[in-house]
Amino acid sequence: DLLSGKSLDHVVTVRPEASVRDLLQLLAEHNIGALVVSNDGDSVDGIVSERDVVRRLAGSAGDAVLDGTVSEIMTSDVQTCDPQTPVDELRALMTERRIRHVPVVADGKLTGIISIGDVVKSSLDQLQFERDQLDSYVHQT
Repeated sequence: DLLSGKSLDHVVTVRPEASVRDLLQLLAEHNIGALVVSNDGDSVDGIVSERDVVRRLAGSAGDAVLDGTVSEIMTSDVQTCDPQTPVDELRALMTERRIRHVPVVADGKLTGIISIGDVVKSSLDQLQFERDQLDSYVHQT
């Protein structure tokens, strides 16, 4: 359900050998905070976010990180989910692992990405629905 509500019909990916400068350009161009790293656009080889770049820039590598490759700063151990994963399970995963993006994989193929914003919006929508139902029940005559 979360994926069907998203406007993009594909997941923007970046190749591991792309430069960090190219990564930043893609993030800005698509107004997103993270990209799935993929050699072929279907597999999940890693994930990289704005935070990964900022942390490396602030570290000992400094500006040199911008000329490095995405593979040098990406997270290789990526938490994924399948299209049937319940929102509550995603919320718990994101909270426990302190992650903001979870790629969705079906039959070994990348089919989407869920952000913490998607999860929060879904939760708020569900709360509003329940509130409306309770209000309707209480005010029935």
